[in-house]
Amino acid sequence: MSLFWRIFGLNAVVLGTATALLLWAPVTVSVPVLLTEAVILVGGLIVMLVANAALLRIGLAPLDRLTRLMTRVDLLRPGQRLPVAGHGGVAELIRTFNAMLDRLEAERAASSARALSAQESERQRIAQELHDEVGQSLTAVLLGLKRAADQAPEPLRAELQQVQETTRESLDEVRRLARRLRPGVLEDLGLISALTALTNDFATHTGLKITRHFTADLPPLDPQTELVLYRVAQEALTNVARHAEAERVELRLRRTDGAVVLGISDDGRGIGIAREGAGIRGMRERALLIGATLEIDTGTTDGTHVVLSAPTVKKPVPTAEEEDVDHG
Repeated sequence: MSLFWRIFGLNAVVLGTATALLLWAPVTVSVPVLLTEAVILVGGLIVMLVANAALLRIGLAPLDRLTRLMTRVDLLRPGQRLPVAGHGGVAELIRTFNAMLDRLEAERAASSARALSAQESERQRIAQELHDEVGQSLTAVLLGLKRAADQAPEPLRAELQQVQETTRESLDEVRRLARRLRPGVLEDLGLISALTALTNDFATHTGLKITRHFTADLPPLDPQTELVLYRVAQEALTNVARHAEAERVELRLRRTDGAVVLGISDDGRGIGIAREGAGIRGMRERALLIGATLEIDTGTTDGTHVVLSAPTVKKPVPTAEEEDVDHG
């Protein structure tokens, strides 16, 4: 039934009932109208209006639910759908809206996959240049300073050694940035070693006390899933170091039925009701890339809790060519 006939039918029920009451009820209208007759007529009008409002509320309830969903839908939180019942116009509208969300989520996942792939390629290029160009240049400067310091007289030697130490610290910082941009240990030694190195690096440079708990029977994961888990952990630790004012962080990686769950908890102040920034939205986009679910509990009393549940069998993201075929 279309929306027009649905509303028409509801109004017809109310008006038909009122007409039947006027025809068969022992009620007449005098001229001039008596007070009792006016009370009866006004009371009947109120009853009709209330009944009409109630029936319209029931009939248009699916549209109200659809409107509420449209105002809060977020493509980074997939799976928000309305149940479809019946075969009328309203049901068809809800069914079309759900199908539109399916297409939008698939297109968002595909575009995020392309953007994140380009981002990782750019990270790798910059890390390579930092290691090969900047790192080698600083190494050459460091060796030159060492030779100059060995041949310089005593007053100048101390200054050259101080500059040499500053250059060495800069070289270490460049290497650390290169490792953060391109986690070579992830490719060479796997996820556990990469997370261990990541937490050790954060603990050294931020003073955070980080505890790790890794389940021994983790299933083998594809490289993309391992990279997403690593990047989410990296972003979560970065947010803790920058904003949480925390002292302790706990990182857990465990196995559940059909999924690997990464959890990061801190004892900081949380973000309360603050809006999600680019970092958290980036984590959500990465979760979509492998069909994972990301939950972030940002309380104000017991810190922030980040939980990423990554399926061990990843749902493939459609490529641009597959999208063109589907839409064609």
